Amino acid sequence: MPGAVYHVNVPESNAEGDPRKVVTTTLEEIARLGAQRLLAQALEEEVAEFLQRERYERREEGMPVGYRNGYHKPRQIATCAGTIEVRAPRVRDTEEPFTSRILPRWRRSSDQVREMIPELYLHGLATGDFEPALRGILGDAAPLSPSSVVRLKQQWEEEYQQWSQRRLDGTRYVYLWADGIYLKAGLGKEKTALLVVIGVNEKGEKELLAMAEGYRESTESWRDVLRDLKQRGLQDPKLVIGDGSLGLWAAVSEVFPEAKQQHCWCHKMTNVLDKLPRSVQPEAKVLLRDIYNAPTREEAEARIEAFEKEFRDRYEAAVASLERNKEALLVFYDFPQAHWKSIKTTNPIESIFDSVRLRTRATRRMRSARTGLYLVFQIIKRSQSRWHKLDGADLLTKVANGVKFVNGKEVVPSKERAAAD
Repeated sequence: MPGAVYHVNVPESNAEGDPRKVVTTTLEEIARLGAQRLLAQALEEEVAEFLQRERYERREEGMPVGYRNGYHKPRQIATCAGTIEVRAPRVRDTEEPFTSRILPRWRRSSDQVREMIPELYLHGLATGDFEPALRGILGDAAPLSPSSVVRLKQQWEEEYQQWSQRRLDGTRYVYLWADGIYLKAGLGKEKTALLVVIGVNEKGEKELLAMAEGYRESTESWRDVLRDLKQRGLQDPKLVIGDGSLGLWAAVSEVFPEAKQQHCWCHKMTNVLDKLPRSVQPEAKVLLRDIYNAPTREEAEARIEAFEKEFRDRYEAAVASLERNKEALLVFYDFPQAHWKSIKTTNPIESIFDSVRLRTRATRRMRSARTGLYLVFQIIKRSQSRWHKLDGADLLTKVANGVKFVNGKEVVPSKERAAAD
């Protein structure tokens, strides 16, 4: 392929005595050679599409003006197949400048390699460790250095700032999940709290809406996060789901007073069981799950009474913990049954945190909370494309429009019911 530069092991002669035949000796070289050829071919086809003619084909009337003019200087590109060298075609005298979509002018690495860098950082690699670590993966010719990593982190900061200031007016978010995750970052032994809000729109798509530093999970910190969302155009959601944090609920009541509040069942079950001896916990867990899975609010309330009757005399603290948030635990009955699995708990946001915790658990303390914020933002943003849509997405518009549900079933107004009859 003209213009492509290939580097492989070539012996002085092969078994047939032909020194021109290319012989590769490793799978890595074969993969690298294939990647080089495909990239060179794709760049040639991109130019042909832009000029509407193949190489050496004469320009006819109606075709774009301009012509090929050799190749740019060789450029090394870091890919997951290793580092490859390519010379991009050059185009001259066109009405509009030619810009490659495949290989932008300053691109030195593939998207997969760029995604690898925050992963490696979160696994504990310091900035100075990147160059030898990545060269071991991508080859000695990898166009990477500690300074390139610093520039990339600056880019992450810019991406975060743009994302955190975007307007939210054009979309209605029906449910919000709110929770905090703690990182080892900053001075001292205290962990930094990142307050995270995820919303689901009327199409059932989950979206990261807010992520900011907070002092533990105080009312003031949550208030700042929620107020910022509202100032950027977020309409009051119909339901907010969170754990038992008093700071969160005080802030929700102030900023989104019309939103209903669902306390997380998983957190509540853990809190109740912690107040019981281990010998009693298996029995109590079964009873709590029976409450959690009750088909109606009335049945759930009856099962709560049965739990209280069983344990009140011996374990008053456990019963008090369950009674304290009883109403907030049963709010999900006012919403479609198809959504119960997602809105009974903060699992939709906890499952996202799992991948972050997995990568940060063994990490050395990061120098600043801001560094942790930008890196975790990159990890969550990249995972967002893999999030599942909410079950029963077709019902979200009804919820957003204020349609009433009782025990998970839509309440049809009497006039409409009479007309249907």
